[in-house]
Amino acid sequence: MTDVIIAGAGAAGLMTAITAARRGLSVTVLEPNGKTGKKLRITGKGRCNVTNDSAPQEFLQKVCTNARFLKSSLYAFPPEAVKEFFEEAGVPLKTERGERVFPVSDNANDIADTLERMAKSAGARFVRERLVDIRTESGHVSAAVTDRDEYPCRAVVLCTGGLSYPATGSTGDGYRIASKLGHTIVPTRASLVPLEAETDCARMQGLSLRNVGLTLFCGDKVLYREQGEMLFTHFGVSGPLVLSASAHLPEKVSSCRLEIDLKPGLTAEKLDERLLRDFSENINRDFTNALDALLPQKLIPVVIERSGIPARLKVNSIRREQRLALRDTIKRFAIRLIARRPVEEAIVTAGGVDVREVNPRTMESKIVSGLYFAGEILDLDACTGGYNLQIAWSTGYAAGRAIPKKEITE
Repeated sequence: MTDVIIAGAGAAGLMTAITAARRGLSVTVLEPNGKTGKKLRITGKGRCNVTNDSAPQEFLQKVCTNARFLKSSLYAFPPEAVKEFFEEAGVPLKTERGERVFPVSDNANDIADTLERMAKSAGARFVRERLVDIRTESGHVSAAVTDRDEYPCRAVVLCTGGLSYPATGSTGDGYRIASKLGHTIVPTRASLVPLEAETDCARMQGLSLRNVGLTLFCGDKVLYREQGEMLFTHFGVSGPLVLSASAHLPEKVSSCRLEIDLKPGLTAEKLDERLLRDFSENINRDFTNALDALLPQKLIPVVIERSGIPARLKVNSIRREQRLALRDTIKRFAIRLIARRPVEEAIVTAGGVDVREVNPRTMESKIVSGLYFAGEILDLDACTGGYNLQIAWSTGYAAGRAIPKKEITE
């Protein structure tokens, strides 16, 4: 009999396997993909944003759903411990803007390969099979059923991920299995996902904005505000700021809007002074030719239209109220949202196993003894920036540490 069956060799599954195997438990990892960590290998555009180098109390402020549940496991295995874990394993790390932590190599394969090597060195066995069911006896896990075999065991850890990037193996199987065993599944939705928006965005397709301020409004309520990078696409908007904002969206996206501060380094008064200087240098030119030094080319026609100033009006004819309207357009460039992109395009899945039915210290089910959860299958999600991988590490570590060893009887 195997002590532990782990379903899924992603970030959470590999961390669970390493932690449990190092404690002397016999561990079998079920992974139907040819490679372990398939999704892990493409995170951070192939660079792998390992964690966010922030203190636990600061980290929890970036967790969008059920931060309180995460508290115990995060403090037990915080970002600092994760950094130490990988560096001791021979993977040097670096910290970039926003406290994002990456391998020095900028290669996500180094993280995935190291985890696989560590798991195997600790004694974990990998089997290329997919979990399809879990047998129980008297409310306790008794066996894991795969598409090829059945494995008697004392514990099963579901690390099957969510619904995002289905090509990597995240097909939602874990939700079905957990539900069959009596767990509530909070309705899933895309999180950290690009957003569909009004048609103006298509005109600026490919334009990347750096160091802009972005505020997410739902009605008059501010749901998110941050400064950073974003991108216009053929369907709407994407990029780090937009992905993080998407995690704060309510179900009805169409009631919300984004407002971009194109010049967050300038107050409204300073921006007006800048406009006066630029206009004085282009006083005899058409308005459409007077913004080259201030805004990207793809943005200028849209800003001009929104300002209400005729494009061919001479700069020396622009009135004060028109200039102030232009200033306000630049400081509050509004984008009406239409919808999230499909969950298949999301970085993570929000929703999942209801954490009220899971022990936050051990990740064990409160319904079925010997059943554990780790990673994205849980109703936990956070902003972009290494936070979601940290959730996988912390919950995987908690599960691997909590599974009891077999009692030896005389």
